[in-house]
Amino acid sequence: MSGFVVGLTGGIASGKSAVAREFEARGIHVADADVAARAAVAPGSAGLAEVVAAFGPGVLDASGALDRAAMRRRIFDDAGAKRTLEAIVHPRVRTALQAECAAATGPYAIAAIPLLAEGGGREAYPWLDRILVVDAPLEAQRARLLARDGIDAALADRMIGAQATRAQRLAIADDVLANSGTLDELAAHVASLDRLYRVLAAT
Repeated sequence: MSGFVVGLTGGIASGKSAVAREFEARGIHVADADVAARAAVAPGSAGLAEVVAAFGPGVLDASGALDRAAMRRRIFDDAGAKRTLEAIVHPRVRTALQAECAAATGPYAIAAIPLLAEGGGREAYPWLDRILVVDAPLEAQRARLLARDGIDAALADRMIGAQATRAQRLAIADDVLANSGTLDELAAHVASLDRLYRVLAAT
C-alpha cells in the first residue's frame, strides 16, 4: 500500500511520458489517467452507457465502442458538451486512480494526470500529497507536437491554447521539473525527485 501519492502533470508535449518512464525505471508505480479514462467508457461499461444517453448512439463506432475522433470533434467547439462528457468521465477517473495508487506497492505512487490543472487541481484531487509539474518552453512544446503528431503549426497552437496556461499549472506545483535539456538531464532530475519523495513518504 502506498500512502504517499505524487500527482504528475504538465502541458501537452512537455515530456510527461518520459518522466513517468524514468520513475517506473526506479520501481515506482505510475497510475495513468489516460488509461483510466479509456476504461471509464470501455464497451459494456456504465460510463459508456451514460455517454450514449447524453449524446446519442452516433458517438459509437461500428463495433459499439466510443468513436473517440467523433467525440473529440463534438466537444472541441462546444463547451457545454465538453462539460457534460467531463462530468461523466472525470469522477470515474479520480476514483480509479486513487484506488490504483492506494493498492500500489513501493514507497510511494504517482498519478499521471495530464489535465490536473484543468480538472480542478488540488480541490478535485485532495488525496495527492504532492504535485510535480513538468514544464517546457512553449517553443519546445510546439516543436515536439509538430514532430510527434505530424500536424501543422496552427493546429499545434490550438491544441496548446486549449489547455491551462503555463502559469496556471505552475501555480499548483510543489515541484517543477524543467524539461528543456537532454534525456540524461531529465533522468538526473527524476533521480533527485525520487530521493526526495522516498524521504517524504517515509516521514
